[in-house]
Amino acid sequence: MTEVRIQTEDFDLSQEVAQLRAGNAKVGGIVSFVGTVRDLNEGAAVAEMELEHYPGMTEQSIQAIIDQAKERWPIYGALVIHRVGPLKPMDQIVLVAVTSPHRGEAFSACEFIIDYLKTEAPFWKKEQMPEGARWVDARSSDDEALRKWT
Repeated sequence: MTEVRIQTEDFDLSQEVAQLRAGNAKVGGIVSFVGTVRDLNEGAAVAEMELEHYPGMTEQSIQAIIDQAKERWPIYGALVIHRVGPLKPMDQIVLVAVTSPHRGEAFSACEFIIDYLKTEAPFWKKEQMPEGARWVDARSSDDEALRKWT
């Protein structure tokens, strides 16, 4: 099972992971990552973050990332949920969850998916701060994270 969802609604981690592994007794490892909105970015207070995406293209881009992970590791299931719209500090933004025969493969595949998601998926982030709004640029640390996979 692989699934990609772009949504405004929050998600329940335990419910999503339970559904991902349901009925597959071969699963030996489940790894999940949840990204949240921080109240500070680059030293500036963040009151809200708004995420935008390109419908259709975003889902295809994320599915292609999952497909690449499936070529590298024996993955039984992968789930990516990414929220869009206005979000407040501490809100959940993204969930990446992976099931596989063993923990090492699940950890690697999950990290691979989130590293590529951060740089390759078409999302735009705008932060609202006391001084006004600003678009968030890509980070060089995200680009560096990709280098370990090439």
